[in-house]
Amino acid sequence: MAPGLGLMLGAAGSAGAAAAEVRRDVEYGRAAGEPLLLDVGIPAGSGPFPVVILVHGGGWTRGDKAGSDRPGDGGDISPWFDLLGRSNHVWFSINYRLAPQHRWPACLEDLQTAVRWVKANAGNFRSDPGRVAVFGHSAGGHLALMLATLTRPDTRVQAVVGFAPVTDHEHKLAVRGGLGAGLQALLGRPAQITPEALHELRAISPVNRVKAGMPPLLILHGDADRTVAVDQSVAFQRRVRAVGGSCDLIVLPGAPHGLREWARAAPDHEARLREWLGRALGPGAPAR
Repeated sequence: MAPGLGLMLGAAGSAGAAAAEVRRDVEYGRAAGEPLLLDVGIPAGSGPFPVVILVHGGGWTRGDKAGSDRPGDGGDISPWFDLLGRSNHVWFSINYRLAPQHRWPACLEDLQTAVRWVKANAGNFRSDPGRVAVFGHSAGGHLALMLATLTRPDTRVQAVVGFAPVTDHEHKLAVRGGLGAGLQALLGRPAQITPEALHELRAISPVNRVKAGMPPLLILHGDADRTVAVDQSVAFQRRVRAVGGSCDLIVLPGAPHGLREWARAAPDHEARLREWLGRALGPGAPAR
């Protein structure tokens, strides 16, 4: 483990109990000659606590484990930190290799590396390797759901939650006039829609990889999302249920793509998320 910067956030409620802390820039692996880093948030207490691995969005080309790499960014995942801290979950927020410097499947490989590392090192963070969920927003939601479709023992988790996830790269492709900038960077392809491009887009679309045996899934999606249409999540849920899988969908009326707006548009969504997560992983502890 690379030296993490341990930031003590508060004292534990009882003498001798471990305090809450955040550890920054912990190395979870190396790839293409560069370190793969994550931040860890650990609640006060002895644990072991359930785990959530956080995957930021940013069109596969940007974003950051700290929440966002741009002030006011719609892809800011920092609302998750407080939510999970209050519900006594250990969270691991990961950085992964970004396009165009790193093409597909580097980002998915890094997520798999992170899952294996978190499960192997859970004891160092007062966390339970048998109770692991993955959260992903937008492009990060795409990666989280791709992970769910792999169903491999070493990267299997107990729950996956997609927040406005990209599930179908063909959705409205013709309307957009070709591949968007993010997909061009990710795949190293021009905007032109060719048979080869369609084949690759279909291969990396979670909706086309649904199978029996996936972990329980939850999707939250705003019906005012202008970046990733909620229709994608509706179709994905339908596909999962058709193979006998578990996929719940919470549609947030009036909510846009950015997570920071969700508390205003759908103030009950955090309680519903926490309830679902409690059923999937078991209780972290009563919310504070």
